[in-house]
Amino acid sequence: MEIREINEEEYRKFISTYQFNSIYQTVEYASTMKKQGYNYLFLGAYENYDIVGASLLLIEKIKGYNYAYAPRGFLIDYTNKELLTNFTREVKKFLAKKDIVAVKLSPIIVRNIIDSKKKVIGTNPKFDEIYKILKELGYYHYGFNSGFEAYKPRFEAMLDISKDYRILFKNIKKEFKTKIRSAERQGIKIFRANSNELNLLYEETKDKYPRDIEYFQDSYKYFNEHDKMDFYYAKLDTSHYLKLIQKKYREQEALCSEINNSVITNKNNSNKLLSRKIDADRELSTYRARLIMATDMLKDYPDGVVLASVLIAKNRGEIFLYMDGMNPKYRNFSAKHLILWKVIEKYSKLGFKRFNLGGMPDPRVDNPKLNGLVTFKNNFGSSTIEYLGDLELVTHNIKYSMYRQAKKGLK
Repeated sequence: MEIREINEEEYRKFISTYQFNSIYQTVEYASTMKKQGYNYLFLGAYENYDIVGASLLLIEKIKGYNYAYAPRGFLIDYTNKELLTNFTREVKKFLAKKDIVAVKLSPIIVRNIIDSKKKVIGTNPKFDEIYKILKELGYYHYGFNSGFEAYKPRFEAMLDISKDYRILFKNIKKEFKTKIRSAERQGIKIFRANSNELNLLYEETKDKYPRDIEYFQDSYKYFNEHDKMDFYYAKLDTSHYLKLIQKKYREQEALCSEINNSVITNKNNSNKLLSRKIDADRELSTYRARLIMATDMLKDYPDGVVLASVLIAKNRGEIFLYMDGMNPKYRNFSAKHLILWKVIEKYSKLGFKRFNLGGMPDPRVDNPKLNGLVTFKNNFGSSTIEYLGDLELVTHNIKYSMYRQAKKGLK
């Protein structure tokens, strides 16, 4: 086997025929990360002049040492022991000559599939053998983490969108369907946006993601050049919303008046009637607060206000929730529920097969800070894919030891 550097065209040609790859293994992602300060190169593995494997490597300079990342792993058949052995041996030699001390990878090696009820519904029968071989070949495994400690998430929420969109809506949890319908009635509409409006998404996510606005702009630029990224936002029609709340308030006010008259005219007021009056008055108070808020919103945002937005990456039959955000001030409008449903509906109609909703924690582990994220994604009917997790392969033993010593000074 021979490992050599290949160009973008050769790499694109290989991954276009490879059975499955992640957006993190694309040329577009490499170009994006270059603008974030990483160098990159594409490797090809050849046997008898035929390419049998490949990899994108992102290279970071840490304390003077070159450290590489293979996002979502090498593009090889991990079940082929001979191929994996030869590839590992040759890639170590190649990277050592490039003065790279080690490579970290989070390969697409599935361990389990977990349903929305937190039950394992599928297990990779070859997982244990692959894991054993990797350990024998010198890959260090960082463990089966349950949160977001890994380089790339060890768990991802995956939704099958190959079904008819009406079936997909039916599979959504009842309370989410109610929120989606409510969001539409309130006057929230979904719009396709462009790069000039990416600041909307950045403002919603800047405290959530450790990336600058250039990351958003570069991602959109490079993926969109090959029609691999779409940007949408959910916008509330504040005029429509005010009219709706005014109507609701008048209806509730009339109901309260009717109940009050019944209380006055009925000398033997039952507990049921009094309870109705208390509930009706409480509801009227809620609508009064909403009326004040709706009036202020129309005043502040006469042209409407953006409540949530998403960047969707497209890759060979799969869509990926690349980035999403919302305005926490208006969380109760359920705009994020609506925008994700509209994405599901649209791309299922276009023939896409899967919707990768992105990373999540292990749904079987109770974590009060992250349980809401699990519930949110599962309520759309998704399953959880559990992967192997992070691996590290040392490629230059002496310099790696020096790198580890130097890194101790880093936080």
